Amino acid sequence: MSQMIITCAITGAETTREQQPALPLTPQEIANSTYEAYLAGASLVHLHVRDAAGKPTQDIKVFQEAMSLIRKKCDIVIEVTTGGAVGMSPEERLQPIQLEPEMASLDCGTVNFGDEYIVNTLPIMREFANAMNAKRVRPTLECFDLGHIYASLQLIKEGLLKPPYHYGFVMNVPGGVPYTPENLTLFTNRMPAGSFHTVMGVGRASLPAVYGAVATNGFIRVGFEDNVYFSKGVLAKSNAELVERAVRISREAGLNIAKPSDVRQLFQLRGA
Repeated sequence: MSQMIITCAITGAETTREQQPALPLTPQEIANSTYEAYLAGASLVHLHVRDAAGKPTQDIKVFQEAMSLIRKKCDIVIEVTTGGAVGMSPEERLQPIQLEPEMASLDCGTVNFGDEYIVNTLPIMREFANAMNAKRVRPTLECFDLGHIYASLQLIKEGLLKPPYHYGFVMNVPGGVPYTPENLTLFTNRMPAGSFHTVMGVGRASLPAVYGAVATNGFIRVGFEDNVYFSKGVLAKSNAELVERAVRISREAGLNIAKPSDVRQLFQLRGA
């Protein structure tokens, strides 16, 4: 690959204003932060939204408002979450698919999430894959542990996932697989041939994961969902600041920064 796709996960479900005062919460703030990340070089936004109290929600109306405001500003590829937040039902998590986004996350297995957990059984995964197929939504196959890749292979075998496959390796979640170069290499070696992957390093693994993405011919994700710091003890000023660093590292590695049109072509998104 000569291109680097940079995803920005600007809000997430767990990050709070106490942790990061610059965290965007309202649909307008989310749209503004997305646009700043786009101008910095992000071609894909991973979208969570919050309710009026700042709590994570899968309310379709809030997603619709945020997506509409983003689309008025730029043509960045929008990937909605179906992971939602801890404690949400599968039916609740799946709601944004009705808006027919170009992409959506599809969690590929149950995972410990600190002291809590998120349930994703094979029947839940089949339900989500079927819903995405019906709306022609390209899934990002999020894997928090090695067994999740094998779960995705089961869905591929059943014909529920179609190529090109795009994996999201979520590493360093407390209770999940830690980020190490060895673990990342193991994950990439288990993907189906011809698959793409984005590396997501949580917390202090965020910057090492950027370099790991470059080293394994993968793509980068940064943003306040994964990490609120720019360096040890120094909060990032914005999501865009994290994107800017990812752009610089990618260019220093001789890579071109992908545009949204490049993402649509590479992932064969609807209408590309």
